[in-house]
Amino acid sequence: MSLITICCFNGVVRSFSSNANYLGESPFYVVPNTWQIFVETLYDIVSQLLFDNLNSKGEKYFPYISMVFVFILLSNLSGLVPYTFTVTSHIIVTFTLSFSIFMGVNIIGAQKHGFNMLSLIIPANSSFAVALIMVPIEFISYLARPVSLGVRLFINLMAGHTLLKVILGFAWSMLLLENIMLLFHVVPLIILVVLMALELAVALIQAYIFTILVCIFLNDGVNLH
Repeated sequence: MSLITICCFNGVVRSFSSNANYLGESPFYVVPNTWQIFVETLYDIVSQLLFDNLNSKGEKYFPYISMVFVFILLSNLSGLVPYTFTVTSHIIVTFTLSFSIFMGVNIIGAQKHGFNMLSLIIPANSSFAVALIMVPIEFISYLARPVSLGVRLFINLMAGHTLLKVILGFAWSMLLLENIMLLFHVVPLIILVVLMALELAVALIQAYIFTILVCIFLNDGVNLH
């Protein structure tokens, strides 16, 4: 599903947002079409997030962060298609993303600041006695970042899709009834439509939140904030 998601997005970019010129190359349209506007909007969202958190320092991380955002967004949305499943509803996938990003941020911070990276877990202007208490708390809180990042995405996607499956199964069971109860299957179907709209919003919001948190973590590693 991950490979299918990336290949589909790559196909959209190549097939609908480009036009072959006299050299046989495929540049974007100067006047963008609908698909090109969609692709450029996704990248503009990521670019704005990076600029808001890291200013111009975030430009070098744009290719990676944009790919993370697009992958999570399309993985969330692909799970709403019948006979597929949501990759990001599996905790091994979300933990792989969150822990690899967390390790990368720490490597960047260590290369850039060295031992000054430890200032993230030492409260500023704190006495030695206060530091003895606060440093373990801040250290545990810092290590919990990738766990919370992965669990948040996993829980929201798994819970919503599980609820959709339960409601759909209930509606199908009522549809198989042969008496007057058959008419009441409309109620769970209406609920299902509402939940589908809610899950669509959750898929978009969770991809956006995940990217925001990654930008915040990256800001901590680059600027020690």
